[in-house]
Amino acid sequence: MKQTFLTLSLVLFLVNTIHAGHPENNDAGFTPLIVDGKLSGLITEGNWKIQEDGSIYLEPRKGEEGWKRYNHYLTTAEKYGDFVFDFEYKHAEGGNSGFYFRVSDSADPVESGYEVQIMDSTGVADDEMGHHDLGGIIKTKGASKNMSKPNNEWNRMTVTMKGNHLTVVLNGETVQDFDLSKEKPEGKELDAEGYLSIQDHGLPFWVRNLQVKGL
Repeated sequence: MKQTFLTLSLVLFLVNTIHAGHPENNDAGFTPLIVDGKLSGLITEGNWKIQEDGSIYLEPRKGEEGWKRYNHYLTTAEKYGDFVFDFEYKHAEGGNSGFYFRVSDSADPVESGYEVQIMDSTGVADDEMGHHDLGGIIKTKGASKNMSKPNNEWNRMTVTMKGNHLTVVLNGETVQDFDLSKEKPEGKELDAEGYLSIQDHGLPFWVRNLQVKGL
């Protein structure tokens, strides 16, 4: 009986550790953005393909390079002010993407919003993580820790905005937690609401279990 109790306790501990800082699946108030094998509440002209397992694969077409094809980003149809956005992603070696929020103009998320960097930061030391490394806020602040998983493995990211306060949880670890209005780059605005968007960087990329909750 004692052994059974210890085993159960270990399982519960591991489950809680895995989900630390992330919402549980199907939490109340969340809206899934993939429904019945189709994009829901998302707009894109990019080559994002629904897979049999329900994930979305970004397969760049011939000639699609770089990150300035903003209409190819995966962008919400509506704007959000305070929100929680939760999703999983993976990429191959050298992968690069990003999650954008408070985007005032969907025609140019880079200039009109803020980006949580997603990229292959394999091997970067915690104290060397800059704003262009995984979990960094571009032109603003690097992640507190390198939470990269090996390439081609699923990562989980939860981004929360409450007023001006930003929190980013990556693979169970809080890597950003600060008042964005106090550390925003000079000349960069922080609108009260905006679109949410996942970048098409012209590289293969996968996402799944996208869900959003307005606060």
